[in-house]
Amino acid sequence: MAQCAQSVQEFIQDSFVPMVSVLCSEDAERVTRKNNLSFPELLRPFCRLTSEGHLRDPNNQVVVVKGLRISVTGVNTRSPNSGEVRKLLSQAVSGCQPPEGLPANVITAGDYDLNISATTPWFEAYRENFLQSMPASDHEFLNHYLACMLVVSSREAVPTEQFLKLSQEQHRIQHSGEYTYPKWFIPNTLKYYVLLHDISDGDEQRADSVYEDMKQRYGTQGCYLLKINSRTGAAGPDEQMPDPWSQYLQKTNIHSPVSQDCFFTISPGAVLAILDVVSEIHPLKLEQSADPGFPGNPSKAVNSADTARTQKQGSVTPGAAPTAHGACLTLNDHDRIRQFIQEFTFRGLLPHIEKNIRQLNDQLVSRKGLSRSLFSATKKWFGGGKVPEKSIAELKNTAGLLYPPEAPELQIRKMADLCFLVQHYELAYSCYHTAKKDFLSDQAMLYAAGSLEMAAVSAFLQSGAPRPYPAHYMETAIQTYRDVCKNMVLAERCALLSAEVLKSQAKYSDAATLLIKMTSEDSDLRSALLLEQAAHCFINMRSPMVRKFAFHMILSGHRYSKAGQKRHALRCYCQAMQVYKGKGWTLAEDHINFTIGRQSFTLRQPENAVAAFRHILINDSKQTATQQSAFLREYLYVYKSLSQPSNEGSLPQLPLPCVHSAQTRVFFGHEPRLAEGEKQAATHVWLDQEFDQEQAQLWAELEEQVVAVANRGSVHISFQPTQYCLSSHTENLRYPFAVVEEPMFVEVVFRNPLKVPLVLSDLSLLWKFTTKDFSKPQGALNDIISTEVIPEFTVGLEETKVARLKLLPHKTGELHVLGIVYNLGTREEDNSASEGITQKLLMFVRGRQDLEIQGPRLNVTKEEKTSVRHGPDRRLDPIITPPMPLLEVFFINFPTGLLCGEIRKAWVEFVNVSAVPLAGLRVASTHPEFFTFGSATADLTPVTPTAAEHCSAYKTMVTPPSDAAVTLVSPAAFGITGDNRPTVVEIPLTGGVLGPGEALQIPLWLRGPDREGVHEISFLFYYEGLEKNAKLGHRVLRHKAVICASRSLSVRATACRSNTLPGRGKRDEREEERSGSMLVFVDVENINTSEAGVREFHIVQVSSSSRQWRLHKCINPAGDKDSKLASRERGKLCFRATRCRTQEATSDALEKYTFADLNLGNEQIVSSTTPCADFFFRRGPPSDMTSIVRKCSEVELDIIVLWKAYVVEDNKQLILEGQLHVALQTIGKEACSLSQKEEAQEMVLLKFKPDLPPPASRPSLEQLSHLIKTCLHYPESYDHPFPQKSLCMVPVTLTLSNCSLAQVDVIIDLRHKTTSPESLEVHGSFTWLGQTQYKLQLRPQEVHGLSLKACFFQAGVYNLGTPRVFAKLAQSGTMCETSQQSAMPALIIINSV
Repeated sequence: MAQCAQSVQEFIQDSFVPMVSVLCSEDAERVTRKNNLSFPELLRPFCRLTSEGHLRDPNNQVVVVKGLRISVTGVNTRSPNSGEVRKLLSQAVSGCQPPEGLPANVITAGDYDLNISATTPWFEAYRENFLQSMPASDHEFLNHYLACMLVVSSREAVPTEQFLKLSQEQHRIQHSGEYTYPKWFIPNTLKYYVLLHDISDGDEQRADSVYEDMKQRYGTQGCYLLKINSRTGAAGPDEQMPDPWSQYLQKTNIHSPVSQDCFFTISPGAVLAILDVVSEIHPLKLEQSADPGFPGNPSKAVNSADTARTQKQGSVTPGAAPTAHGACLTLNDHDRIRQFIQEFTFRGLLPHIEKNIRQLNDQLVSRKGLSRSLFSATKKWFGGGKVPEKSIAELKNTAGLLYPPEAPELQIRKMADLCFLVQHYELAYSCYHTAKKDFLSDQAMLYAAGSLEMAAVSAFLQSGAPRPYPAHYMETAIQTYRDVCKNMVLAERCALLSAEVLKSQAKYSDAATLLIKMTSEDSDLRSALLLEQAAHCFINMRSPMVRKFAFHMILSGHRYSKAGQKRHALRCYCQAMQVYKGKGWTLAEDHINFTIGRQSFTLRQPENAVAAFRHILINDSKQTATQQSAFLREYLYVYKSLSQPSNEGSLPQLPLPCVHSAQTRVFFGHEPRLAEGEKQAATHVWLDQEFDQEQAQLWAELEEQVVAVANRGSVHISFQPTQYCLSSHTENLRYPFAVVEEPMFVEVVFRNPLKVPLVLSDLSLLWKFTTKDFSKPQGALNDIISTEVIPEFTVGLEETKVARLKLLPHKTGELHVLGIVYNLGTREEDNSASEGITQKLLMFVRGRQDLEIQGPRLNVTKEEKTSVRHGPDRRLDPIITPPMPLLEVFFINFPTGLLCGEIRKAWVEFVNVSAVPLAGLRVASTHPEFFTFGSATADLTPVTPTAAEHCSAYKTMVTPPSDAAVTLVSPAAFGITGDNRPTVVEIPLTGGVLGPGEALQIPLWLRGPDREGVHEISFLFYYEGLEKNAKLGHRVLRHKAVICASRSLSVRATACRSNTLPGRGKRDEREEERSGSMLVFVDVENINTSEAGVREFHIVQVSSSSRQWRLHKCINPAGDKDSKLASRERGKLCFRATRCRTQEATSDALEKYTFADLNLGNEQIVSSTTPCADFFFRRGPPSDMTSIVRKCSEVELDIIVLWKAYVVEDNKQLILEGQLHVALQTIGKEACSLSQKEEAQEMVLLKFKPDLPPPASRPSLEQLSHLIKTCLHYPESYDHPFPQKSLCMVPVTLTLSNCSLAQVDVIIDLRHKTTSPESLEVHGSFTWLGQTQYKLQLRPQEVHGLSLKACFFQAGVYNLGTPRVFAKLAQSGTMCETSQQSAMPALIIINSV
């Protein structure tokens, strides 16, 4: 149970107090009415004694009475009506609401932090009123009148006559038999005579004389002179008198007579509280028809006591002052009244009770001589004055057995009640226990239950607790009251007392069980209050039972609602919601929120109702579609009852549909154009494309490359790659840039969690704009930013759908997209419409949802790592910049499939669609070897795609087969500097500028990739504006082409030295042969498996390109010129190659390449021009490491095989052409255009990812073992006189020759390797004298001699080839030295002379 203001002892003592009645004369009543009070009301605040009282029990022991309170009420001869009592209790509960502003009690239980009210004052008010309103019963005397005050004014002509009349009236009421109510404790009721004197208007001497006469007549202990109304005038403005009556007068006293207004008072809200009983709404029913005031019942008015009370309180006339009580009383008068009560109690009431206890005790003691059995038998024989029983079954009925007032059993009970009222609990318990036995033996169950109840209470209240609390007494009493006597009022009182006792003993589980048993259908208010107290018992246990607390709070709220207590019902549901919220009990949450919403709406709290219905809709509901539709209609109806704000920025938040803010994407730019015929627009970026981190990194690297080229090799430290589409995958820490007059699209992801479709209408973005130019007038909103409005957007049941909303800025400044605004509604089909036509009804409300995006978690500094901090996300806060050029790129005749090495000519068109000129156009690509725009000297005829449709992509000349045509070409003419391939190409513009609206078409040559499969080719077009923009320096356009490459030819080439001596041929040939010549064998295989309709390949020309060698002539048989290869056929060609004559001509000729063309037909392709030379120079980069490791056996000769393929497509024969490259590097070693692995594999579809960069090539172990050539110079034989000189020293020179083109580190080790088998083959041994290990560094192709000395001990044949040489490239860093190839054995003969 909840905490109470009183202790359990105080509560029980105040529940059973001595009852005193009052009879007043009319003059006396007028005296008290000056204070707006009746006489009982005047005394009520002072009825608790502040000092101790004493009396003696029958054993002459002193009994101390502490904190005694008496109840003084007017005589009401009409018994309380049950209906009036219910109204009174309902008013007491509804008038006591939770105090606002007080801190609630926070209880932590496991994972729950519950914010609940620690006290329940409404329950205490109900309990107090319930106990006070209990009707007097014949089976007990606790609420019978013990005394009667007779009050007469001193202004009466003859006060004694008035006292006599009042005394006779009291006697008539008690003894005449006309009135069954009120009940009187004993026949000889104490009469206490009070003379009331009005000091302000009366003769004090006369009052004193009358009082003296009263003392002579009634005795000093039976009368009192009470002087009041000392104040003659009104209280001053600065004088504030206490008003102790206000708290008591709010409570209605059911014992006051209705006929006298002064005795029966009703607070203004009582009539309203009566209405609480009228409402019979069942909150568990979810149908609309169950609750008035909702869409299903628009004509019904809301009926609720709480609402009526609110309206009533709101209609009170403002400025009406509350009624003042005790206006004529001073503090001295308060003390006089307090003294009067004390005198009455100590000198009148307590002695009267003591006397009656003694008399009752004497009567009982005088009968103890008789045995109980004889006494009982006598009663049976002579009837004992009882009404005879009719049957055995009626013994258990309270109406079946009645005791006369003078019955001994009732005398015992009467004595027990008297002892209980004066706090003599030990004697009271003894009497109750004795009476209980008598009643049980007589089967007087009502009397027995009353004795059991009070015996248990007396046992509990005994000081020192000599015996434990007999809870089973209470259980028996409750069961008897409820089941046998059918008296729920007495059962409820018993339960309230027992529950309070059990709570004080921390037996919360027993208390909860007891309270729950007392719930029934006969009283919703009682059941609601007891269930709520049971819930508090569960939460106050040592181990709080949180879920039981919540469940019983729900039950209590339901019963409160049935009782019409809407506010208390709402409070119970709200407290229970704390337990069910967020724990997965979705159906329970829905029910609670739905009830809270309806109760709030009924109580005119639409904001709370909207919030509750909102919770039902935002969670993943497990309700049926019908129920969800009902929830949604309820929400829309309640929402519409709120006043709709006119400003869209102040619109409230809507719960539906769910918006995934983190998945919001923003795109800056126009929508992509569709392809038109052969004209294909650049793919660029669009919202339909999924984000790929690898692709984003690829585009960033391409952009960085082209920016570095545009800025002459440097990239600014603040460089950030351009991002057109921002999402949760991109870095959004910086403010993005948007260009004025260019649209931006915001993609919002909606999810409908319900099983009913949602209709969003007038959907648009909500934004805030800060302009940078304050000098110009702002104008209308559409003059700043044009906002697209979607008229209707439907989200299906449980569907996730994307909406793309467009903004078009017209001014520069800062834009902030705040959220979205829309009308939320739902459609219903009207079945009452005519057949075949469904009329759609749309109910909607206007609202908004904010797009709040949380940035990435920061994790750099120590503070950020130890706490949870998030950075900003600026994707919705773009900065609008001044106009910038905008480029569109179109590709014409761009293929989707090519043969490996195939050359195709296409066209590209650049269009400036902006209003500002464009400059600095460049393009970068991941596959620079795939395309070329041609060299600056290229012949651009034909100039249009139509004219070039049937022309060859090559530049050709009609020439019969002959010796090779030689051309000297510089790589710089094709954009090649050093050994680097050009990754960025500058596109020439007329005058360097592409004006607004202008277009430019230029040719584009493409070459099929060397590897078959699907290839993604990425193009990045870079351009700038003429006017430098501080925030946006450049722009880029992306294009991704997908090419499917099919097999064509496989080319293998081998070179070998020519063994012919210079003969008698032509002079030029002899010079060429003398300078060096070799044979080149070219083996060509058609590996195409008739894919794409290819019939056959023709080898039309073989060309070479090298700085040292060139093809001279073809030495194939004369009849086999034009090689034709069908599928899977092979052919072999043989050529003679000679060294270039230009090698010795000039120094710059070393940097030029010699192109030699040997055409096998009658048409020569000029390989030194576009596009053949372009693709040759754009081939794979040569290996840096291997190009500097040169031996005499290595060559640098590239073979270019040009071919034509005859293809049948759509019954038309097409001629395709292409070229393949083979790099010859070593004589005698075969080179191939494809690796063996690539040759053997079948056609497979590759994943759409960029090609991995080729691994950096390193020289082979064989090449590294030939870096140094060694040679020993020594005499073949040497004579030495060993008999004269035992040591023979021979000088030896070791010559080291660097065969490479790089610096080489050399280590020479002269120490013998004893484990070598070579050392065992020589006769004897020798040693090297002097330094035995050398470390040298040789420049490229340097020859170095090293002088050594060999020492011999005897004659013989020796092998001097023991020095070990190790070498490595100086630039190879940590690479280990490689052992060089050993020379032939070097034998020396030592002779002894």
